[in-house]
Amino acid sequence: MTSFPHTFPFDPTYGYTLDTLLQVDCPEEPPDFAQFWIGRYQRALASTPEPRLTPARECHPDFEVCDLTFESADHFPIGGWALIPKHRSIRRGVVVGHGYGGRDGPDFDLPIGDAVCLFPCFRGLSRSRRPPISDNPAFHVLHHIDRRDDYILAGCVEDLWLAVSALIALFPHTAGHIGYLGTSFGGGIGALALPWDRRIRRAHLEVPTFGHMPLRLALPTVGSGAAVQEFERRHGHVLDTLRYYDAACAARRIAIPVHVAAARFDPVVAPPGQFAIYNALPGPKELFVLDAGHFDYPARARQHWELQERLRIFFEPL
Repeated sequence: MTSFPHTFPFDPTYGYTLDTLLQVDCPEEPPDFAQFWIGRYQRALASTPEPRLTPARECHPDFEVCDLTFESADHFPIGGWALIPKHRSIRRGVVVGHGYGGRDGPDFDLPIGDAVCLFPCFRGLSRSRRPPISDNPAFHVLHHIDRRDDYILAGCVEDLWLAVSALIALFPHTAGHIGYLGTSFGGGIGALALPWDRRIRRAHLEVPTFGHMPLRLALPTVGSGAAVQEFERRHGHVLDTLRYYDAACAARRIAIPVHVAAARFDPVVAPPGQFAIYNALPGPKELFVLDAGHFDYPARARQHWELQERLRIFFEPL
């Protein structure tokens, strides 16, 4: 089933079938797209994250739970959590990105054993709140949207890169064995970050956003996408910035194995944008088709379990 009873004033499948979703292509990108991101990556890696772990209040039988802090690009303080296995030797490391709702704590059910896991909060959100950035997604997504070099998404991508630097500084033996998992907002940020950072060896992107920005502006939606559409109606020229932040265009340059969970029905992140990211991937890739994203549906628990098992297998070579 690909459609469900709902109260949205539009069809969250947008009339696409699985076949037509698998044919969604990339939009045209700026000629200096790669130059823009390579320059940002080089500047970000010149930063020293100075990570710190302190014992957290949470207790868990399998993990030592720590509060995480480090310094991102432009000296932005980032907060989050770390999980360190208690009973297994650390063989690999994972950075986990969150959705636009932020995060209240670490995830204890990741399907990757013997890994130390970092859960950074992207700048402006959750443990990385800082004025004047709003933690409301509808305003966060607009922060400096009229200034390509200062747009908030650039800083969030840098937060991911510096989280990898923090992971290697804290656990040097994880270098060469680092993975990334990102959902929704974190999935789109991951797609933007992965082409340039070869320290990440495998990645999973679930219902990723920021794919095919022209479609994101054109298709009816709710959430942060609707805020961007309203900004475009009021001010125009938003693609002058957003063309540089198209996750599908970035995905064309990702060489590592990537697992994508993309939804056929999604009122928040339009499925054509999600599939544009998957379709653009040139390297080894796997697709898990969800009935829906950002929406409760009867098979959700079963599909979550199936996805976890697929990810356990996918990340085993890390």
